[in-house]
Amino acid sequence: MRSMVIYGPHVFFNQTIYSKMSIQIVQLGTPRSSDEGVRIGTVRRPPRGVPKSEFSKQNWYDVYFPNLAPSAVLMKQGKAADSPDKWRSFSRKYRQEMAAPSAQHDLKLLAALSHTTHFSVGCYCKDKSCCHRTLLEQLLLAAGADVVREEN
Repeated sequence: MRSMVIYGPHVFFNQTIYSKMSIQIVQLGTPRSSDEGVRIGTVRRPPRGVPKSEFSKQNWYDVYFPNLAPSAVLMKQGKAADSPDKWRSFSRKYRQEMAAPSAQHDLKLLAALSHTTHFSVGCYCKDKSCCHRTLLEQLLLAAGADVVREEN
């Protein structure tokens, strides 16, 4: 059984509560949890060799949302990040891309939705420690989102 922690306290009527709605950060293509909701693919490209009609059925994603994926050039840099220094460089550049007004609007939208419904965001990477979804989680938290995070 997975243990989960919900981040994102909110104050209503002078009481701090934790939202029952939230965002899950997931690896696309993995089995869904029962309360995951809509799965959003924050990836640059759809999965190769998979017909569009199968994206949802095969647990890739329900909605394709490349807006919060690294640019194509940066994605190549991220895949080649084989040292802490290269990963830090990728992280800094991804955060710069996500500082653009359009990305900030998207982050705030997802943060607001996290207070009213369950959904998940993710990408294909197996190792989340060197994946943009870890950085995306941090950005969503900074935007005020409720995020369910698996504890290791």
